[in-house]
Amino acid sequence: MRAVVQKVTNASVSVDGVTISAISQGLMVLVGIGNDDTAKDVTYLCNKILNLRVFSDQADSRKMWKASVKDIAGEILSVSQFTLMANTTKGSKPDFHGAMTASQSQELYNSFLAELGKLHDPSKVKDGKFGAMMNVSLTNEGPVTFTLDSRKFHYVDPPSSGSRTPASTASTPGGDS
Repeated sequence: MRAVVQKVTNASVSVDGVTISAISQGLMVLVGIGNDDTAKDVTYLCNKILNLRVFSDQADSRKMWKASVKDIAGEILSVSQFTLMANTTKGSKPDFHGAMTASQSQELYNSFLAELGKLHDPSKVKDGKFGAMMNVSLTNEGPVTFTLDSRKFHYVDPPSSGSRTPASTASTPGGDS
């Protein structure tokens, strides 16, 4: 599973011009689910998101990287985004074969939302509309943006042409790095 996590002062999702979810201070999370992701990936990613220290100390706002979204009782707006699983290494057209099918990923995405709600205040976990064409608006504070991957960015094999690409570093969710 992959996630793009942004520290926001506000964020919202609209479908057909109607706002369906909105948050104030917290995290905007775009989530991509791979065709081999499991409940283990869900648990890893939820824990990482909820404990990532991206907020200032509440007593001294000059001290960055001291508090998590849980520590500040912040909100989370999550949006399922299969495009995060695209392979863009060849040609101009993204290859989505690494993304889980919609019917399977919806079940895993729902368990991701449920796990976030179980580990945090469920009233502070908001969602877009799975499978819909959505407009996402946000004010990124900082800007602070992180990319998380339960597989530690397992990349496709590099091309044999000798060009420099990221190395394959597969490991299990929750492994040390």
